[in-house]
Amino acid sequence: MSKKHIDIVIIGAGLSGIGAACHLERHSPTKTYAIIESREAMGGTWDLFRYPGIRSDSDMHTLGYSFKPWLHKKAIADGPSILNYINETAKEYAVDQHIRYNQRVTKIAWDTATALWTLTITETDKRAKEMTCKFIYSCTGYYRYDKGYTPDFPGSEQFKGPIIHPQQWPDDLDYSGKNIVVIGSGATAITLVPAMAKTAGHVTMLQRSPTYVVSRPEKDPFALTLAKYLPAKMAYLITRWKNVSQQALLFQMSRRYPERVKAMLRKLTRMSLGENYDIDTHFTPKYNPWDQRLCLVPNGDLFRSLRKGTSTVVTDHIKTFTKTGIKLASGTHLEADIVVSATGLELLPMGGMQIVVDGKTIKLPDTLGYKGMMLSDVPNFVLAAGYTNASWTLKCDLTSEYAVSYTHLTLPTSDLV
Repeated sequence: MSKKHIDIVIIGAGLSGIGAACHLERHSPTKTYAIIESREAMGGTWDLFRYPGIRSDSDMHTLGYSFKPWLHKKAIADGPSILNYINETAKEYAVDQHIRYNQRVTKIAWDTATALWTLTITETDKRAKEMTCKFIYSCTGYYRYDKGYTPDFPGSEQFKGPIIHPQQWPDDLDYSGKNIVVIGSGATAITLVPAMAKTAGHVTMLQRSPTYVVSRPEKDPFALTLAKYLPAKMAYLITRWKNVSQQALLFQMSRRYPERVKAMLRKLTRMSLGENYDIDTHFTPKYNPWDQRLCLVPNGDLFRSLRKGTSTVVTDHIKTFTKTGIKLASGTHLEADIVVSATGLELLPMGGMQIVVDGKTIKLPDTLGYKGMMLSDVPNFVLAAGYTNASWTLKCDLTSEYAVSYTHLTLPTSDLV
């Protein structure tokens, strides 16, 4: 029985996978391709995460695609709006017709003699199958989708309430009037706290150490003004480059003049929280700005919640869970009906698939990266990985343009058989 030969396989139908397929449709429409998606829906992160307040931690003029203007008024967008944007883009370029859902690539094997990849694909309750292609574009992201990272909290088994990781948020969770403790200080925690504080009795953000937090308007006045006078795409691209330049300037200033940037961030936080708030304890990290990512709060929603008293930040270490909450190293006891463990993700490069080249299994730590998109000794293979200090899609767009140019010039078009 003959196999289907496809020019290009894109693994993953999230933000980067849909973008990669759109680049193919725009610049190399004669190539055959398929998008293999392990879940039942497109959207990746923006379909998976359902916790309260889920939103971007980058502006959508840089997180959006280079070829698809972001037309919503809010530049700092909520999760459902971003998912709609991805779905709309997929339909506009008809790439949704190429997605094969509920299929997981477990192994890819390159054969130099035939210059083909053979993919082993599993489906629920079905036998594994194989397909071949000439080029693979891995858009799987960098973390596990089936579970997040939760530390081994001492005494957690005796806590009477639920301990929830945001990655597996229950649809039926009622936290109105409840005391909530959110463990963490990253983007997820600072999103959850003000969102839950609107209806919870009280929300405490428990952090081991502070993070730099910056307030930014959720609407970009510059973008809204341009949209009144210029075509949508032109206004979008100008705003995009304005934001890219601002991000680059802040990063370079942080690296070259960390004390100045630190003083600026402290001043902004002081203006948001008032003279009497202990920002030294709760909002002054020991590291320099951009040693780790800055956290963004739209319209200062976290600061507003803290000022109103609907939420509190506690900087301390967990000694043990109790039946009714968490006892801290300082001796303080935090009463909690629900604990949310916003403690991060579990890394899983390439979706955990095995990579084999001419019978030899490739170990990722033994490879060298090229242009942040290719691996040594792994031919006809590209991976999507975003920047650490700028929006994810900025890098993925560049990777897609490079990959599409390569495949257009070097790969003859196949016929499906």
